[in-house]
Amino acid sequence: MFSIPGVTTIAQTIQLSLSPVFMLAGIGALLNVLVGRLARVVDRARSLEDLHPLSSGPEHKRHVWELRLLDRRMSVINRALVLAVSSAVMTCIVVALLFVAELVKLHIGTIVALSFILAMGLLIASLISFLIEVRISLSAIHVRQELLER
Repeated sequence: MFSIPGVTTIAQTIQLSLSPVFMLAGIGALLNVLVGRLARVVDRARSLEDLHPLSSGPEHKRHVWELRLLDRRMSVINRALVLAVSSAVMTCIVVALLFVAELVKLHIGTIVALSFILAMGLLIASLISFLIEVRISLSAIHVRQELLER
């Protein structure tokens, strides 16, 4: 049942796990970007919340509109974060399964492949959410035509 694998076998397993580990590094970079964007959105929302009670008329409507937009952005970024972290967890599970399968001589190639496909699917969904959040943020910023000299 349980046999001690040779150094060569472990070295091959480490080589197999390098791609998922590089994927983890990429997910870490994505998480860093997402957390940074979330922090900026939260800071902007807090500053608008301070201005909200002091404003009236068109300025008040603009604050309410922007607060709604920021709330939507926070939700989308949160979704992207959850998906990216889920992808990282699945990627870690893939690496663990590779080593467990080698140590215990399990034939779980299909499970490993499906786990990796799920990790990639979660990463793709996270990237799509990130793209949506960027599009939402850009919709809030328009340079007025009168400022654009022709």
